[in-house]
Amino acid sequence: MESDPHDDATAARSTPRSMRAIGIARFGSPDVLVETTRPVPIPGPGEVLIQVSASGVNRPDVLQRRGEYPPPPGASDVPGLELAGVLVAGDAAELARAGLMLGDQVCALVAGGGYAQWCAVPLGQCLPVPAGLSLIEASALPETFFTVWSNVFDRAGLKSGETLLVHGGSSGIGVAAIQLAKSFGATVLVTAGSDEKCAACRDLGADHAVNYRSSDFVAEVLRCTRGRGADVILDMVAGDYVAREIGCLADDGRLAIIAVQGGVKAEFHAGELLRRRLTITGSTLRPRSVEFKSAIARELRERVWPLIASGRIRPIIARVFPANQAAQAHALMESSRHVGKIVLDWTS
Repeated sequence: MESDPHDDATAARSTPRSMRAIGIARFGSPDVLVETTRPVPIPGPGEVLIQVSASGVNRPDVLQRRGEYPPPPGASDVPGLELAGVLVAGDAAELARAGLMLGDQVCALVAGGGYAQWCAVPLGQCLPVPAGLSLIEASALPETFFTVWSNVFDRAGLKSGETLLVHGGSSGIGVAAIQLAKSFGATVLVTAGSDEKCAACRDLGADHAVNYRSSDFVAEVLRCTRGRGADVILDMVAGDYVAREIGCLADDGRLAIIAVQGGVKAEFHAGELLRRRLTITGSTLRPRSVEFKSAIARELRERVWPLIASGRIRPIIARVFPANQAAQAHALMESSRHVGKIVLDWTS
């Protein structure tokens, strides 16, 4: 007779058979998020089980709630792309090879299922909580840091001495991009929607911040760079921003599109791409393979986690909500009144 996976000897503590989770009752406004009961997931080959203390809230969660961003095949329909907690089950030998052990505090990137008390996670997508950080703070790291590293550094190839323009500098992605780019020697320009948000971005290290509601960001980027333009642009808008971004890219510049909040269609002067050797690239992280995400995790652990442990980079938490107030957390996300990350707390 097969043994019950919940009784596996690799479990560091007994696990229940059911858990609290946040489900999507139907597609719509934030109030469709409801607390529900789900079975505790059983980790498969190459996976570990994490008892979740905190879950990060991200813009893709909002899109999933609206029915605009379905989970990839095989992923949980429970929203949530990042979390932090305690490793409670997994193969001891595999954990040791990853430099982890049962009982460790970790944070992880997931393709779904993050808004729950327990989550099965591919081991390669787990990272130890950096020294000095709480689980609340650590839950705000994976989605934004994986995304920024993959797009700004791997795909767009930002180098020390170059200039990065970040749209939405006060968002979770934005505050991560500012700190990462500055730590690796770049000049950072950002756009934000108010003077207060611009000030917050400068406090985090941005060299220049443009209130896009009152100023033309193209003119400001060219002014700040003495007409040269930005080497790399991190864009979450797309739409009609693309043509404007081409106008403020430096020769050999790279535009990395990671979201399409301004629309999926864009018109631009293709001749400019040819004449000035410009690159437009884009990606979405959620459907990528475990191997791809694990490779990013290894780079982050080697090159970024020491900067976080030293205090040079820090997670910026806008607000923490009890997990049963996920609807209020989503309402704040959609209002764009926050600076940094929003987190759900499963311990309160």
